[in-house]
Parts: sequence; C-alpha cells; structure tokens
Amino acid sequence: MATQFEATVEIDRPIAEVFAYLADGEHDPEFSPRVMRIEKSPGGPTAVGTVFRSTVKDAGMKTRREFRIKELATPTRIRWEELSKNLVTAAEGGYDLEATADGTTKVRIFNVLEGHGIGKLLVGFAAGAARKDAPAFGQRIKAAAEAAIAR
Repeated sequence: MATQFEATVEIDRPIAEVFAYLADGEHDPEFSPRVMRIEKSPGGPTAVGTVFRSTVKDAGMKTRREFRIKELATPTRIRWEELSKNLVTAAEGGYDLEATADGTTKVRIFNVLEGHGIGKLLVGFAAGAARKDAPAFGQRIKAAAEAAIAR
C-alpha cells in the first residue's frame, strides 16, 4: 500500500533560480538532516536519467538510496523515482513550482511512500512521521533555498 505526504511553501526568490537550486539534488543535505551524504551521476547539470546516490539516517538506521530524475520541465516540474529497494521507499516524488505575481515561487513537494516486505507494516508509521514533519520540511527548504540563492 502506498501513501503520500506533501508540503507547500513560498520561497522569496524567482522561479528560475528556485528550480535550478532544487534540480541540483546535491543541495538536499542543506534542508534534509537525514541525508548524510549525496552524489550525482553523471556529473554536470541535472537531466532526465541523472541518478543521485545518498546515505541517509532514518530512525537510527543508515541506508543507501538511489533516485533517478524521470522528468524535468523547466522551470515548473521535477519528478524522481527511487531505484533502491529498502523497507520503505519513495516510489515517486517531485516538486511543482509556480511563479507568483510578486516574484516569489510557490513550491509543492511530495513523495509517495511504499513498503516492501516487512516495510509494508512500517510504511504507515513512516508516512505519519513524514506528514507531521512536512510543514517544517517545507520551511527548511525555504530557508536553505533563500540563503543559497542569495549568495
């Protein structure tokens, strides 16, 4: 059974700059404390087919994750799929970006979580924790993007 969580936040930066920041998944540790390290393959600009490999820590356990970019529609849409087979995975996820009249960017992030094996029993707990953290996660994305883009 799959379950989804999402968050929406308004970032005080232009849409093209926010898209470029979010498309570069190597920024994830700046707003996701669970991401211990991340690398992109191949190097260079993110494109459809780019794979991000990370080590994350969830509930005290380290796991390795692989996500592949499956859609980039500059500057409004980014989609990924998890390739790794952990107990709970993000079968799909993404960002939807919308420019506002005052020059800010509205961003919606979502992930659809799936459980595998015993993870089918855990996915509800993982989704509940993700939903509870979603507003704070959105605020961490906002703070990190605004700070990084201002540099």
